[in-house]
Amino acid sequence: MTDPLPFWQTTSLQNMTPDQWESLCDGCGRCCLNKLRDEDTDDIVWTDVSCRLLDTKTCRCTDYEKRHRRVPDCVSLTPELLDDIDWLPPSCAYRLLHDGLDLPDWHPLRSGTSETVIRAGASASGRCISERRAGMLENHIADWPGEWPEHSAPCISLPHRHDG
Repeated sequence: MTDPLPFWQTTSLQNMTPDQWESLCDGCGRCCLNKLRDEDTDDIVWTDVSCRLLDTKTCRCTDYEKRHRRVPDCVSLTPELLDDIDWLPPSCAYRLLHDGLDLPDWHPLRSGTSETVIRAGASASGRCISERRAGMLENHIADWPGEWPEHSAPCISLPHRHDG
């Protein structure tokens, strides 16, 4: 008997339960890094400066339940928003699945541990500074948050899902 396919390969983003949706976050923290938008080109310019609520070691929000009250421009991702958001890191599970790609081997849903996110070079852990200490964002421009993780193979396409 073969193992059933994991939920992210059989369930569309729109049809996932709240727990399934939340479990897609690999905890890399890169979406919580401040970004600048180039006025001339509209391109995203990444920084290594995190939201003040991000624990820079664990890359978890220190007040997830109340984050919108404390940081009014914090975005709650939804399947509908994924069409318009252009600032998610390239290895973000939400972005990958939206684009028809599978999760990387280092994703905690595959590996069973969040340590693989760090080993793959996907995590901002130890690589970012809190906005409370950073000063001018322009002094913290960084390429790595917007790049595919350095120790990771690219993802493969998912077979077509049949949602019903």
